Amino acid sequence: MSHITMKTALKFKTTINCSGCIAAVTPSLNRLAGEGHWQVDVTNPDKILAVEQGTATEAEIVETVKKAGYQITPLNTNS
Repeated sequence: MSHITMKTALKFKTTINCSGCIAAVTPSLNRLAGEGHWQVDVTNPDKILAVEQGTATEAEIVETVKKAGYQITPLNTNS
């Protein structure tokens, strides 16, 4: 998976915490944002999901991860 530039990524705290979890969300996130346009830092205590800006909206990402059975909280608040 390519490296996402964290400063321009949408970031989310999640419960995606292992390779099995990543495997479970991969098909959905690849369909939504595109392969290589997102990553999960499972070494971070908050299990940060970073998605390249412009590939999907914050709402679409939240809905996709929740449908896969994981909790997700946006860390980017522009409002």
